[in-house]
Amino acid sequence: MKLALQVDDKDNVATIFATVAKGETVEVKNKAGGSRTLAVNDDIPYGHKIALVPIAPGSHIHKYGEVIGMATAAIAPGDYVHVHNFDSTRARGDIGKGA
Repeated sequence: MKLALQVDDKDNVATIFATVAKGETVEVKNKAGGSRTLAVNDDIPYGHKIALVPIAPGSHIHKYGEVIGMATAAIAPGDYVHVHNFDSTRARGDIGKGA
């Protein structure tokens, strides 16, 4: 089974460590050693993000325990999280990082 890693408990996305195709299943591991499986809704390239939970438009995207952006569309668990559904908040003085 292909692997995804959730680095921090606050993270609502995980990093995929393989190229995965829509319909596949990945094993999501967390820092405590726990894991769960998650169905993949989109093709996702190696090293990119997969949503772990539902994320509403305007909500923060957390990766590595930090806010890295804001959802621009509704994101479901298993969705590919990338430029088509989130905007980076890094180095943006016009958008607060939030918590």
